[in-house]
Amino acid sequence: MMLAFASIDPHKGRFGAREARRLIAEGVRGFKFHPTCQGFFPNDRMAYRLYEVIAEHKLPAIFHTGHSGIGTGMKGGGGLRLKFSQPIHLDDVAADFPDMTIIAAHPSWPWTDETLSIALHKPNVYIDLSGWSPKYFPPQIVQYANGQLKRKMLFGSDFPLIAPERWIEEFKAAGFKPEIHDLVLKQNAIRALGLAPAA
Repeated sequence: MMLAFASIDPHKGRFGAREARRLIAEGVRGFKFHPTCQGFFPNDRMAYRLYEVIAEHKLPAIFHTGHSGIGTGMKGGGGLRLKFSQPIHLDDVAADFPDMTIIAAHPSWPWTDETLSIALHKPNVYIDLSGWSPKYFPPQIVQYANGQLKRKMLFGSDFPLIAPERWIEEFKAAGFKPEIHDLVLKQNAIRALGLAPAA
């Protein structure tokens, strides 16, 4: 199964919102934002027209969070600023759009605890575990996945950088309880992506 996601520059304002409506009519089923690459704070009001369209159609929005491999090691980090992907800025978005599913992509290092807190506090926020090999996850990711956030964590490999087979193999050896494997690998995504009616 494959779902089409699109990315629109929030700086486009109402034109971006119009573009989102067109893409949704053509079959797009979610949106991805990379605040560091796109140079915006997720809670900047200029993006809200775009979020209003996404929320109206009850579609998910994924936001890159934490450190970015893009620009790493380049002079000046390639001009990219990590501050834009600090997850605390998603807290405003989650509060202002409570009916929009928000997925915080990656373990959010070095701000992992911020994302865990937001996911605990806001029912519409999930955490996607892509982009990192599970054997390198901050320990609190495993702790909360095994407990309070077992229904808020989502599988993701970041293919082709990490092959899904490798990710799953390392996930099974990283201390995640066997009883949550199906939740992380499948069931949580079914709920977050709206692929089945909510229970």
